[in-house]
Amino acid sequence: MSVIAWIVLGLIAGWLAGLLVRGAGYGIVGDIILGILGALVGGWITSALLGIDVSGFNLESLLIAVFGAIVIIVIGRLVTGRTVAV
Repeated sequence: MSVIAWIVLGLIAGWLAGLLVRGAGYGIVGDIILGILGALVGGWITSALLGIDVSGFNLESLLIAVFGAIVIIVIGRLVTGRTVAV
């Protein structure tokens, strides 16, 4: 997958995670970073727990990236003490 595809997937995943986990937004750059980190975390979790290897720009990758971004947002808010409203 190209760098531009990773950025687009990260942007979409970060935006969706921001909508699902209510609270202050992180801006476009923050959403991209959250989405890309979410893709890495979500990919690692699904690989470790389910043995599923994810690659490419598809719905499965997007859902896993959103899941990972939500995990990162929730952990970040727990560490900083901000309210988590899921």
